[in-house]
Amino acid sequence: MGEVVQMHFTTVDYVIFAVLLVASAGIGLFYAFSGGRQRTTQEFLMADRSMSCLPVSLSLLATFQSAVAILGAPSEVYTFGTQYWFLGCSYFLGLLIPAHVFIPVFYRLRLSSAYEYLELRFNKTVRICGTITFIFQMVIYMGVVLYAPALALNAVTGFDLWGAVLTMGLVCTLYTALGGLKAVIWTDVFQTVVMFAGQLAVIVVGASQAGGLAEVWRKAVNGSRIAGLDLNPDPLQRHTFWTLGVGGVFLMLALYGVNQAQVQRYLSSRTEKEAVMSCYVVFPCQQIVLCLGCLMGLVMFARYGEDSPLDKGYVKTNDQMVLYFVMDVFRNLPGLPGLFVACLFSGALSTISSAFNSLATVTMEDLIKPHFPNMTETKAIFLSKGLALVYGLVCLAMAYIASIMGSVLQAAFSIFGMMGGPLLGLFCLGMFFPWANSVGAVVGLAAGLTMAFWVGIGSFVMRMSVISPGLPLNTTAPPLLDSTTTSALTSLVSTPKPRPTGVEALYSLSYMWYSAHNSTTVVVVGLLVSLLTGPMKEKDLTPGTVFPVLGTLLFFLPERYRDKLCCVTPLTQKHKDTSTQPYQMAKKLGIAAASCREDAVLEDSQMENEDLDPRGDQPESLTLQETAL
Repeated sequence: MGEVVQMHFTTVDYVIFAVLLVASAGIGLFYAFSGGRQRTTQEFLMADRSMSCLPVSLSLLATFQSAVAILGAPSEVYTFGTQYWFLGCSYFLGLLIPAHVFIPVFYRLRLSSAYEYLELRFNKTVRICGTITFIFQMVIYMGVVLYAPALALNAVTGFDLWGAVLTMGLVCTLYTALGGLKAVIWTDVFQTVVMFAGQLAVIVVGASQAGGLAEVWRKAVNGSRIAGLDLNPDPLQRHTFWTLGVGGVFLMLALYGVNQAQVQRYLSSRTEKEAVMSCYVVFPCQQIVLCLGCLMGLVMFARYGEDSPLDKGYVKTNDQMVLYFVMDVFRNLPGLPGLFVACLFSGALSTISSAFNSLATVTMEDLIKPHFPNMTETKAIFLSKGLALVYGLVCLAMAYIASIMGSVLQAAFSIFGMMGGPLLGLFCLGMFFPWANSVGAVVGLAAGLTMAFWVGIGSFVMRMSVISPGLPLNTTAPPLLDSTTTSALTSLVSTPKPRPTGVEALYSLSYMWYSAHNSTTVVVVGLLVSLLTGPMKEKDLTPGTVFPVLGTLLFFLPERYRDKLCCVTPLTQKHKDTSTQPYQMAKKLGIAAASCREDAVLEDSQMENEDLDPRGDQPESLTLQETAL
């Protein structure tokens, strides 16, 4: 076994890396001192609901395309082949459903936090449970997402570990706390461009050194790295068409349907149509990202074949292998390693800045404002910026904890993945099943989280018990899914063994099914408990909180039965944001959402003929008053 080889940066590389950080900070400062100067919580947290389609879609893409993902995809394809590419099939439904189900519901209710929906649909307890789950999930994740790439970079290049962590953490905190959501979205756009540039540079230079793309493809075919369509329905198989194409849909929904970081971007759009369009624009971008990751893995294979740097002992983990490959390819090209590292840290910055901003929003909207309904706008904006700053410092603290945890790093990714499914289940329970009540929602969420932790930890312990101490673990996650998967538990080369039975079979479930499994648990338990404790009546529902999917699916039943099943409630009309006005008034007066449900129905009928604009704007003073409180 060889020793870990370090390759060093040149001055040009450091300059390019510095330019990325300066440009990101510059965008933040620009939005801090221009426009409305972030003087209202509406502007700071929601970008004044004024963003257009393109920046929102690129920001949606960048948020979960983290540095861990940039390192994870090529090593996945290098090791296991291109089966992973079939994940692209899940993007169709994974983005169509948010565009036509979740966005219309959230946008027409004029929310600031996705968890506000849970109070409108159920009650305050469910809202707080959802908020706390999300905060726990993001706080654990953001430290790891900052520390993991810095650790890999330090191992391969000798780049100062804590210098990188502190610089990124502080720059990100600075532009998030000063520039608000506008700064986060526009830095995401800039960082997406840098990510594409970095990956393309590696592929172009690497492929030309390997003898061109045709040669890369030939070597990949000869090395059995080009995978065909695997239609094996076994859910224990790590990657098949079904696990990637169907299980992946649930992972995508957990990310693009109900995650606050993404919902906040939809809600910052100028109109509902632009929010929906941003989902459509993300689709081809994600396919490109997936193809770039796969291509980079194939170029790596063309360069090293079966004789990987990992086997030779040049590096210790798979994420380091990608960096080693990049440094190897760019050995005599000063500046290009810097570009790739800028690409890598763009991924980290875009993810943690979104985490800071979404955490500040949910803390403000869900935990603070309901208890201080008379807070002035000045205090609210000061507190929002303070929260973004505090979460930035918490992120650095979590990065330090991640460094102490060492091999438990994978478990931190797993904890993040364990929570995406139950939260998706909670929103689906409220949105698609009108008779679900608040008791069912809380018990369902608890059951989903229990199931998630049981399967996740059981799987982790089972795998650790069969790993020989010398076998390196892959601490990277697949692209775009690193926030909802437990890939670290499943990236080990599987050896032929008898099919597991009983509980072991549950622990052996492909990580791609975790989100589907956990969200289904929430829905099933939630519905059973709701039916046992007295299902919700249609008249008790807040108009606009249930998507009438059951009414459509059960079209063949007579109307009286459909009426009894409580699934004929229409969605709030697109051009008449009338039924949401009583909620806004309730928020201003500090009244619980439930108390204004009947008023909503009355006001909806009184204002039936009014023609509001597509955003359903209230008078400007009303909006300001609402955000102030």
